[in-house]
Amino acid sequence: MARRFWTFITDMAALTLIASGLGFPEGPVVMSDGSILVAEIRAGRITRIRPSGDRQTVAEVGGGPNGLAIGPHDMLYVCNNGGFAWHEQGGLVIPTGAAENYNGGSIQRVDLTTGAIETVVDHFDGRLLSGPNDLVFDSSGGFYFTDTGKSFDHHSDHGALYYYDGKTLSRVAAPLDQPNGVVLSPDGQRLYVSETRTARLWWWDIKAPGELVEGKTLLGAGGGNFLYAESRYRLFDSMAMEANGAICVSTLLEGGVSVVDANGALIDRVDVAEEIAITNIAFGGLDMRDAYLTASTTGCIYKMRWPRSGHPLHYPMDNGSEMAKEGRGRY
Repeated sequence: MARRFWTFITDMAALTLIASGLGFPEGPVVMSDGSILVAEIRAGRITRIRPSGDRQTVAEVGGGPNGLAIGPHDMLYVCNNGGFAWHEQGGLVIPTGAAENYNGGSIQRVDLTTGAIETVVDHFDGRLLSGPNDLVFDSSGGFYFTDTGKSFDHHSDHGALYYYDGKTLSRVAAPLDQPNGVVLSPDGQRLYVSETRTARLWWWDIKAPGELVEGKTLLGAGGGNFLYAESRYRLFDSMAMEANGAICVSTLLEGGVSVVDANGALIDRVDVAEEIAITNIAFGGLDMRDAYLTASTTGCIYKMRWPRSGHPLHYPMDNGSEMAKEGRGRY
């Protein structure tokens, strides 16, 4: 049976520029009122961008806010990588390692009503977290998050995958080579992780919240199962899940999104002209076909219509939104 495969190239005319001039934006969260929450890693803050284009600072969290997700009680959870050093070249902003004032990473929680910030976890087994990057909530109210590690002049930390159930932090897969994006399958029974440096996707079956079934890999990848690797020289960043179970992984060096099915076949590819680093994709809109892409090195966020529907997350802002009324807030 022939493998399903097609490619479409997205030129800039197919994209709507939502915002520019941001400080290395990542972690977009689509809100029920049409606004977007985004982490500005370089600026150390969380920003809300309204449909009108107006911007509002939600919280100055410091360090390097990275992945964002709405959790229970409409609280915003933040993966804070502790901050990067930066290099500018040819109009591009590029992270180059740990900031001079780097003192570990953390998971933070922000009250979107008051702007209050608290640290949820910042240690595991007596050691500081290195660089939390991305997180995803499950149906039980706990969340998985990746810790990419941190790069220094002469060494780098190992990466890992963690699970936090609201009380206890567990390391559920390690070591990983710069783990970045993390998503759950639509049925919540499988977890996927992307590695930046290797440009590989890995998966695990889930036995129970925070308990993964050991995979077939004997060395590396935290005992996971191999799914997919790029044939071209690209690096992987964050991910989103389509309603059909396909994984959308953002790519660096050749900025765009690769779409991979649950069997490891590349089924689609979106190349974003003129951008070398598409770091995140998030879905929104009533039909979940509005795709928001962060182009971090140029400080831009774009919107486009996606050919298929994205899968809704467990905890959108269900404050009377149409999606919540339709019962689409959770799996």
